[in-house]
Amino acid sequence: MSDTLKLAAQQRDRAGKGASRSIRRTGRVPAVIYGAGSPATPIHVEEKLLVRQLSTGHFMNSVVEIEIEGGKTIRTLPRDVQFHPVSDRPIHVDFFRLTGDSVITVNVPVSFIDEELSPGMKRGAVLNIVRHEVAIDCAPSAIPDQIEISLEGLDVGDSIHISAVKLPKGVEPHIHDRDFTIATMVAPSALKSEHGEAEGEAAADAEA
Repeated sequence: MSDTLKLAAQQRDRAGKGASRSIRRTGRVPAVIYGAGSPATPIHVEEKLLVRQLSTGHFMNSVVEIEIEGGKTIRTLPRDVQFHPVSDRPIHVDFFRLTGDSVITVNVPVSFIDEELSPGMKRGAVLNIVRHEVAIDCAPSAIPDQIEISLEGLDVGDSIHISAVKLPKGVEPHIHDRDFTIATMVAPSALKSEHGEAEGEAAADAEA
C-alpha cells in the first residue's frame, strides 16, 4: 500500500490571480481541497516540501493528510498539479477530500517482474508497454504503490491483458467493459530478419 504523506498548510484568506501571485512570491503554492459535499477549502503549502513529495514518484496515488494551521487535519488524494510552462515549478494543486473508506479511482504505475522466466525475453524480445499506468478502483487504505505483472512463460507475440493480471485484494480495474492490453512481447530486429530470410528462401525453393 502507498505510504500516507503529510503536508502542512495554511488557509487562504483571499482567492484570485493577484492573491495567488503574492503567495507564490513567498515560496508557497496555492491549493484547494474540494469534494465530499463540503465547501472548497483554499489553502497554500510550502513549495519546497511539495516539490520533495512530488519527486517521490507516487505523490498522485498517495493519500495526503493536510495539516491545516490550527490543528485541523484533512485526508485527501491529489487530483491535479499545475506547473509553470517555463520554469516547471508547481503553481497550483487540487486535492480531493476523502471521507471514510469510500471507493475512489486512481492511476497506479505498473512494473514487470520475472524477466528471467520469459522465453521471449531470453531470445531478446522487446517488451512494448502500451499502458504505463492502470486506472483502478479501491478504498484509500488499499491503494498499491504499483501493480506487479509477471512475464513468466511469455514468448514472442504474446500479449498481457488486464484479465491476466493478479490485482491486490480489494482492488478492481476501473475499466470493466473491455479486456484492454497492457503490454506485448515484440520480436527483436534480428529475429524478424531471420524469419524474413527464412520465408524468402522457402518461397525461392518452392518456385524452383
